Amino acid sequence: MAIGHPKGLFTLFFTEMWERLAFYTMLGILLLYTTDMERGGLGLPSAQGNEIYGLYLAFVYFTPFIGGMIADRYLGYRKAVVLGGMLMAAGLFLMSVPGFTPFISGLGLLILGNGFFKPNISVMVGNLYKPGDPKRDAGFNIFYMGINIGALIANLLAASVRNQVGWLWTFRVAGFGICVGMIILLSNWAVLARADRRPERNPEDTSLGFIALRILLPAFGVGILGYLLAAAYLPENFGLRPAVCGFMAGMIPVIVFFVRLGLSAPPGERAGLLALLPIYVAGGTFFMILHLNGSAMTQWARDHTDRSGASLPAALQQEALPRYYLNAGEDVPLPAPASLLVVESTPTARMYGQQRMDARSVSAISRLPDIQVLDTGPDSPRQFQQRSCAVFHDKQVKIVESTGAHGSPQVTIEIPDGATPIRNVAFVRNVGGQDIATYVVDKETYHQIYDGYRERFGHDPQLLPPGQFLPVVNPEIYQSFNPLFVIVFTPLVVGFFQFMLRKGREYSTARKIFLGLVLTTIALLLMSLAGLLSDDGARKVSWLWLAGFYGIVTIGELCLSPMGLSLVTKLSPKRLLGLTMGGWFMATAFGNNLSGFFGGIQNSMSPMYFFLLLAGLAGLSALFILALLPRLDAVIKEYGA
Repeated sequence: MAIGHPKGLFTLFFTEMWERLAFYTMLGILLLYTTDMERGGLGLPSAQGNEIYGLYLAFVYFTPFIGGMIADRYLGYRKAVVLGGMLMAAGLFLMSVPGFTPFISGLGLLILGNGFFKPNISVMVGNLYKPGDPKRDAGFNIFYMGINIGALIANLLAASVRNQVGWLWTFRVAGFGICVGMIILLSNWAVLARADRRPERNPEDTSLGFIALRILLPAFGVGILGYLLAAAYLPENFGLRPAVCGFMAGMIPVIVFFVRLGLSAPPGERAGLLALLPIYVAGGTFFMILHLNGSAMTQWARDHTDRSGASLPAALQQEALPRYYLNAGEDVPLPAPASLLVVESTPTARMYGQQRMDARSVSAISRLPDIQVLDTGPDSPRQFQQRSCAVFHDKQVKIVESTGAHGSPQVTIEIPDGATPIRNVAFVRNVGGQDIATYVVDKETYHQIYDGYRERFGHDPQLLPPGQFLPVVNPEIYQSFNPLFVIVFTPLVVGFFQFMLRKGREYSTARKIFLGLVLTTIALLLMSLAGLLSDDGARKVSWLWLAGFYGIVTIGELCLSPMGLSLVTKLSPKRLLGLTMGGWFMATAFGNNLSGFFGGIQNSMSPMYFFLLLAGLAGLSALFILALLPRLDAVIKEYGA
């Protein structure tokens, strides 16, 4: 495939591969890090962590619309890609600084950087080829293989790095990956000159001022109003958080704008622009489901999937800490009770899980009869380092209590940004002449693990040796199914449609979109069956359910996503192409925001009904497209699309 392609293709291939590897490394752990309460994460409530995930993905898909136009008119493509890469690397390094403020600021830089990087490197690939070059499509196939290779490796890298050296180093390694991509790009700067263009402004293009006045400012104003009203009147545990409400409200002027754009267009353009509206609905619905991979599906992998017994390298497996055993099966050995240090105070256990404790709590534990509090450092035994916790002055530790799903209390520990710990300690117990580092849990968690085991299974549990926990696969690993299946299924799906065409049973573009939504619905129905078999979340189920979901939804993606992008370019007048492509990105952004919202309410519903709800939404969207198929097919034929 590589023979005869322009020299710059592989520069862009490796630049994109490293950037996507870094991007998906961060994305794969974003929700896990924000909601982690056992391994030193931020310990935020699930709804807030999913809100951050959804808003981040929403804005990541919005900024390329603006970044592409700025590159066209002011920067050029090479400079825009370099600027985007620098902003993203800076954002990842900022996220690797402890504290909530650096984390959120880093996400902001990632959003801006992606807006400059993502659309313009794809344009550069196309610019390498002369008009009508038959190798152009194959060049894009090669380029997109780099995207999926990066995405496939990303979660393997994320799991390995965070298991060995912790959360923050995962962000740093991702930042280094983008730097490698930028070095590759800059070292081939002259080669890529042919893929660039001199910035220019075309009178036929939609102006930035028009977009700001007609779309951005109304969306911003209505969004702020929606946020303020939600913050003032919605109950705290309502499910829809104010930021999500603000984003949804901000999309109302955008929807109105694109509807009016089609209705007020000249007769020769009206049918095509109006036909794009259901395409936007289909795209937004699909990406709402696909991007559950980092929210609801990762939570399913973490909480409801049996991740034990896999023959993966040790670097891709983590210790199953106490939360894992709450719904484990009878074949799963439990940690020895001596491995757990039981405390009366739930906040104390939460502080330990977030690896940020106050000196008062450490002092109280030190008075327990069989516990030693030992300082840890680089020379300490690895188990002691893994169980260590940073200790801060009492005044620096703030305990925030809130209400989670089902009205359950949640505790989050906040430390001022830049605070320096007094020491790092492990809580050590001697068992049979051997010192083991214990893990701190509250009484409720301890009893949930051990009480009633004999009544449930008819025998006492098998126990692990003191100090040991069961090795299990990291939950983010399962996100790699999607890029893996994209690589495997792409030639099969393309071959299937070519075969059907030779048989005289051509699938129209609109029917492929409908098929993509049908497959998405089937994938969600499969997960609702998994939810039923999980006994309302009371027991874990096989990872094969996740593999089945990703397999089906990936085939749906290959049917729908390329077709949607193709129709946007073919049904739009040239002078409005940037604007209508922005509509596709905004529909995707809206769906991504809902991915975070549904991830946030996942634990407030039974698993079966949660996935049935999503299947119902996807099914309604499929029926909507089905009802419009004759009209869509007619318009597509009229425009030669």
